[in-house]
Amino acid sequence: MYDFLDRPVTELDGDGRFLLWAMRGWAHASAQGNCPPQSLGRAFAGHNATAVLPDFHLAMALIACRAAERVMLAPMGHPRICEHEALLLALWRDVGIGRRENVRATLAHVVPCDTVAAVAQAMSRASAAMTIAGFGIALINPHA
Repeated sequence: MYDFLDRPVTELDGDGRFLLWAMRGWAHASAQGNCPPQSLGRAFAGHNATAVLPDFHLAMALIACRAAERVMLAPMGHPRICEHEALLLALWRDVGIGRRENVRATLAHVVPCDTVAAVAQAMSRASAAMTIAGFGIALINPHA
């Protein structure tokens, strides 16, 4: 998480920026009462990542609806990575590199225990689809 916290968005590589954009876009669409997959579908399709969207949506929805505290994401054009975004980016990276125990332990601090497995599974499936689509989710890291 601290690798990302309060860093400029421009320090993320392209895959990291897309993932951050997708999380912010999901939150924005949801807050506006719009269907996040429908709102994000065209961009995911443009990155050959349509298969990612159902599980990405499920993971984000479970986190948003079941989190112990409200998950706050910055507005779309915000230039820095906020606290919850940093946490989610670190989770996505840990999923991508197979740190299952880290993911589950972190998620246990975010969502109720009965939701941890479902979120972890959705993130894992989304991560696998991202890898197939050519995203280096395991490599997302701000530039030093």
